[in-house]
Amino acid sequence: MSQNFILALDQGTTSSRAVIFDHKANKIAVAQKEFRQIFPKGAYVEHDPMDILSSQLESAKDAIKQALITPEEISAIGIANQRETTIIWDKATGKPVYNAIVWQCRRTADICARLEDQGLSKFFKDKTGLLIDPYFSATKIKWILDNVEGVRERAKKGELLFGTVDCWLIWNLTGGKVHATDTSNACRTMLFNIHTMSWDKEILGLLGIPAKMLPEVRDCSGDFGVTDKDIFGCEIPITGCAGDQQAALFGQCCLREGDVKNTYGTGGFLLMNTGDRPIESKSGLLTTVAWSIGGKVNYALEGSVFVSGAVVKWLRDELQIVKSAEETEEAARSIDENGGVYFVPAFVGLGTPYWEPDARGTIVGLTRGTGRAHIVRAALEAIAYQTADVLAAMEQDTGKLGRIKVDGGASQNDFLMEFQADILGRALIRPSNIESTALGAAFLAGLGSGFWGSFEELSSLCVSFREFSPSMSSAKRQELLSGWKKAVKATIVLGRE
Repeated sequence: MSQNFILALDQGTTSSRAVIFDHKANKIAVAQKEFRQIFPKGAYVEHDPMDILSSQLESAKDAIKQALITPEEISAIGIANQRETTIIWDKATGKPVYNAIVWQCRRTADICARLEDQGLSKFFKDKTGLLIDPYFSATKIKWILDNVEGVRERAKKGELLFGTVDCWLIWNLTGGKVHATDTSNACRTMLFNIHTMSWDKEILGLLGIPAKMLPEVRDCSGDFGVTDKDIFGCEIPITGCAGDQQAALFGQCCLREGDVKNTYGTGGFLLMNTGDRPIESKSGLLTTVAWSIGGKVNYALEGSVFVSGAVVKWLRDELQIVKSAEETEEAARSIDENGGVYFVPAFVGLGTPYWEPDARGTIVGLTRGTGRAHIVRAALEAIAYQTADVLAAMEQDTGKLGRIKVDGGASQNDFLMEFQADILGRALIRPSNIESTALGAAFLAGLGSGFWGSFEELSSLCVSFREFSPSMSSAKRQELLSGWKKAVKATIVLGRE
């Protein structure tokens, strides 16, 4: 039977998606399943790893059914995943020892503060390209080892395994035969040396993390084993894997040095391909591995916004002032301006370029005339302002930027894209297919399985787009940005008190 399709598993923070692509990168079927978010207290954020697994398997099977194909027609599977989220499980039973600690979780802020107080910031940045922050996996692993009874002793004995979400999925998909991750996920743990491309023994010793817990690190495009026959009824090769943001960079065909993309997902992430050299940021950006293929490494600069599209979910689920994400555009357009209202959605701290883990969300500029539409508009504008902060840092580090490619769920909001172009004073390019994360996973798997043959072939599949051009005056742009800066300053001051 001919194998004419690639299955991409796009495991995100709030839902698991599965997308099937054909040889021309056409989207044949999509299935999605939301799963439970767990907030034990304060800024703690968790997932049940079994929810992650079951929702991903269910969406994969649904997509195959929708596509009216058989599993045997799938050439390969590619995986993209929420990064930094930390899972530790029993090697024998596959049972997690604790819930997954999500990338958004700030419970390890005190551990990070102690590391900074010891003067270790440069030590970590020189090795990993990262700032010391609760965002990354390392201190989450330490927290589980220190706080879950018996776990440290079992880890030392080699009874437990650590993995980010990609690794957890691969281990389960292969029936426990493959304990591996890829370079783009490994580099987000704060344990991986991006210069030697290996787990760093000094960091492991410093944090008390047994090396035997850690997965093998492989290239993003290549062999990650085959699925257990009991899952789909046949063995399907897993030949691509990347963290969601690097997958989106690849899926947008940002394959040349200097190419930039911004993803509007639960968080917001701006990445620039810097080629075969890691660039050290002086502006609060992270230096990260973009991908590695055939032993060749591509690096990127990254800015991270912790709450982007998640603010719309908050408006819907917590405030309940909109019933759907689509309603936000109509509400925002119902008024001419924000009325002086600024919303800083620092629910789990502020990321690039501020890196303020103790900051918390604020809404400023409220008056008696403030209404629902002002809050909704301020929330959407906040997504754009945070992106502008990251872009300014990136421009400071690199000197110049070209046009920006956008993707992710919130990029479907035309109001947001128009305002984003205005507040940046730059054009944005939105592809006709905004499934860039899933497409990147598919591209990596397709290269790894021979389904596609070259970067040139992939680039030929990335052509259609819509462009958003700025129309706002420079004076108005500066006025709005000034108001945003004041709101951020107030948020930081409140968080430090």
